[in-house]
Amino acid sequence: MKGFRTFLLRGNVVDLAVGIVVGAAFTAVVEGFVRAFLTPLVGLAVGASGDFSGQGFRIGKVEFPVGVFFTAVVTFVLVALAVYYFVIVPVNALTARFKPQADPATPKRDCPECLSSIPADARRCAFCTTELVRS
Repeated sequence: MKGFRTFLLRGNVVDLAVGIVVGAAFTAVVEGFVRAFLTPLVGLAVGASGDFSGQGFRIGKVEFPVGVFFTAVVTFVLVALAVYYFVIVPVNALTARFKPQADPATPKRDCPECLSSIPADARRCAFCTTELVRS
């Protein structure tokens, strides 16, 4: 399980390729969820079918299909909400759960060479390996 967690949390080209493939498949799932559940709820709220693509107005001989734009905006907002609450929030919670917690009680000081924050009792900087004099 630890190896699988390391795989999920590291970033490289293979992970990116897998993410793109899974993302493409996931897009169909999210769009289906929005189309099947969320769009009809919007339709119930506004007293319509949820598809406003037939709506528009005319000026002279020019048709302005504003319903197409409105449907696209509503779909975008619903997809963004679904992705945020069903993907981003759980992944952030999972990442926070497995992230190592720093010990806040350990006193820190800055390395005089690289200015990195290091433990006050350190004899050598972990970042630039400079030998430190205790003050």
